[in-house]
Amino acid sequence: MTGRDEYYNRAKQEGYRSRAAYKLQQLDEECGLLSQGDIVVDLGAAPGGWLQVAAQRVGASGKVVGVDLQNVRNLSEDEAGSGDGAAHVETVRGDMTEADTRERVQELVGEGGADTVLSDMAPNMSGEYDLDHARSVHLARQAFETALTVLPAGGDLAVKVFDGRDLDDLKADVDAEFEYVREVRPPASRDASSELYLVAKNRLTAPVRAGDEVVVEVSDEGNEGDGIARVEGYTLFVPGTSVGDRVRVRVDEVKPKFGFAEVVDRDPDE
Repeated sequence: MTGRDEYYNRAKQEGYRSRAAYKLQQLDEECGLLSQGDIVVDLGAAPGGWLQVAAQRVGASGKVVGVDLQNVRNLSEDEAGSGDGAAHVETVRGDMTEADTRERVQELVGEGGADTVLSDMAPNMSGEYDLDHARSVHLARQAFETALTVLPAGGDLAVKVFDGRDLDDLKADVDAEFEYVREVRPPASRDASSELYLVAKNRLTAPVRAGDEVVVEVSDEGNEGDGIARVEGYTLFVPGTSVGDRVRVRVDEVKPKFGFAEVVDRDPDE
C-alpha cells in the first residue's frame, strides 16, 4: 500500500475531509502548535481537514477561524469533536489580501489576537516547477503577513511552501519575526512531493533584536539580582548592574516577553 493510499483510506475511515488532516496532526505532535483554549486562524481552510483537527485540539474553550476563497461546509458536531457542536468554529469566505476579509478575521479573533496561524495553501499546479515554487512562496508570504497582523508576542505560525531557490529568503524573513523557525516534512506528505512546512515559534514584537546595542537605565532588580532595564516597555535583564546605572548594552537574546543583554560600556555618555 502506498503512503498516499494509507492516508487517503485512513481519512475516509476516520471521518476526515482530506488526507491533509494527518499532516497537521503530525506537525502539532512534533512542534506543539495547538492547545486547549487556543485561538487559531486556518488559511486556505477548504475542504476542512485542518479545520477539523484544529477544532478538535483547541476544544470548545478555544476558537478556530477558517478562511478560504471557496465556501467551506460547516463542521458537524462529530467533525468538530467538542461538546458545543461546532459553535467554536467560524469560517470566512474571502481573500486575506482584501481589507474587508482581514477586518472580519480580526473581528472574529478578537483584540487579544490569535495563538497560532496555520496555512496549507497551495497554488494551482502548472507543471512548471519554478513557477509553482514561486507561486507557493507568494502564498506563504501572504500567510506570513497575516500572521504579523493577528499574532501577539509568543504566537506561532505553520505555513506550507514548496522547496526551491526562494525558500532561504522567505525563511530568513520569517526568522526575523520569531524566536526560531524550522523546516518540517511531516510523514503524511507524499514521498514525491517537494512540499515542506516552515514552523515558526514565539512571535517577537520586541523593539530590539539580538546584536543591537542600546543605552539603557537600570530601573529595577530581578529575583536573581540582575538589573532590569526597559526599552519601549520591553524588559531586558542586564547582569552585573544595579538600579540607577546608565549603561550601553548589547542584546544577546530576545524572547517574546523579555530579553538578555550584556554591558559593553559603563560610561556611554562620555
